[in-house]
Amino acid sequence: MNSTERFNAYRIMWVFVYYDLPTDTKKDRRQASLFRKNLMKDGFSMMQYSIYTRHCASRENAEVHIKRVKGFLPPKGEVIIFTLTDKQFGMMEFFRGKAEAKKPDTPQQLELF
Repeated sequence: MNSTERFNAYRIMWVFVYYDLPTDTKKDRRQASLFRKNLMKDGFSMMQYSIYTRHCASRENAEVHIKRVKGFLPPKGEVIIFTLTDKQFGMMEFFRGKAEAKKPDTPQQLELF
C-alpha cells in the first residue's frame, strides 16, 4: 500500500463517543468522571459536552480505540460509539449561534519509514 492510499480521506477515521450518564449520586458522578477521564487518556478530545472525538489513521486503528472504550464503559447510562471517514467529517458544518464556526483542527499525519 503506497502512502497515498494510507492517508486517503476515506481510510482515515474519526471515532465519536456520545454519552448520557447519570449523576444523581456521588457514585454516579464519580463513574461519569472516570469515564470522561479514560476517554481523554485514550486520546479523545471534547467536541461538545458529552461528545468526544478521536482522529485515527485507519479503520483498524479506530477499532482498537473502540475496543478500549467498550472496556471501560460505565455500569449505567447510555453510550453511543460511531465512526466517520475523514471525508465525511470534512463535510460537517459547525455553527456558534448563526455564525459559522471554525472546524476542529485535524491532527497532522506522521509517517515513519
